[in-house]
Amino acid sequence: MAETETQQHQDGHHDEDVHDANYQAPPVKSIEEIMAADQEDESLRRYKEALLGAAQAEKIVVDPNDLRKVIVKKLALVVEGRDDMELDLSGDISQLKKQLFVIKEGVQYKVRIDFIVQREIVHGLKYVQKTYRMGVPVVVDKMTHMVGSYPPKKEIQFYLTPAEEAPSGMVSRGTYSVTSVFTDDDKHIHLKWDWTFEIKKDWA
Repeated sequence: MAETETQQHQDGHHDEDVHDANYQAPPVKSIEEIMAADQEDESLRRYKEALLGAAQAEKIVVDPNDLRKVIVKKLALVVEGRDDMELDLSGDISQLKKQLFVIKEGVQYKVRIDFIVQREIVHGLKYVQKTYRMGVPVVVDKMTHMVGSYPPKKEIQFYLTPAEEAPSGMVSRGTYSVTSVFTDDDKHIHLKWDWTFEIKKDWA
């Protein structure tokens, strides 16, 4: 699993848990400001055009009733040779803990986050995940992944983490609680949700 740390489990994430207190995010710029800058640099202009795609010509709004720039749709556990295990993040996320994932001990798995970006480009998206052994108030694992910057698109975009290895052995088997946060350089919490999985000797 990812880097292990031990600390008291408290409800919610504080800024210091998710963000580097010494890091200062660059000023937020609109798509129009981004396109207008450095026009004399031909290679940079082409790069920005490729990055922004259709967003440079039109305001992309996938859901007019949702004012968020980032709409997180789904989390999936990806294991080679098996169907993805998915959590729908577009509904009542308070019910997600009732949906228990079973993971075979020792397998390699990845986490995929499906999301929509609309209205404006978002900078420095970050996925933070803290794992707790059920009934034990300490963090047993923490992973932080820099997802990157994404332009608005009508299509769903996704981020796939590097492979992680599930713990193995009798001591590691059991149920775990996870708190996930999808955030960015500007310290916007786009979504925070809790879910659970169980490590077993086999998939059944």
